[in-house]
Amino acid sequence: MAEDLHIIRGTKEEQYIQLLPQIKALITGENDTIANLANISAALKEQFNFFWVGFYLLKENELVLGPFQGPVACTRIGYDRGVCGKSWAEKKTLIVPDVEEFPGHIACSSLSRSEIVIPILRGGKCLGVLDVDSSELNSFDEIDQQYLEEIISFIEF
Repeated sequence: MAEDLHIIRGTKEEQYIQLLPQIKALITGENDTIANLANISAALKEQFNFFWVGFYLLKENELVLGPFQGPVACTRIGYDRGVCGKSWAEKKTLIVPDVEEFPGHIACSSLSRSEIVIPILRGGKCLGVLDVDSSELNSFDEIDQQYLEEIISFIEF
């Protein structure tokens, strides 16, 4: 397990390409899922300076706040509520260029302007979501989706 992060400069894709093996090294050999989610959140926040990055985990039929980096957040999110609940319900990644235009958006912070949510799917079942917020509009695209989905594939539950 590596416990050092090298911040990379370059295009968004170049940053992800260099970050992926570092995240893999951070979680390799560690069996505690919460510890791994915490390190993934920290690595993404440090590399990209996202406004908020973290995990919500499915517990008793609702998403419950897990490890994250950023300001305080909503603690519980219901099925099909907000971007996270909708990603869980639809079992697909959602990219929201402007959260104010997303029907039913849950405003945990008025400073969040755009968002991407990736469901954590195992055996067709959603176990939680990775939620990433930006204080800028239109921050996320297919490059983020591709690499964040790959990072999610590294996580063992």
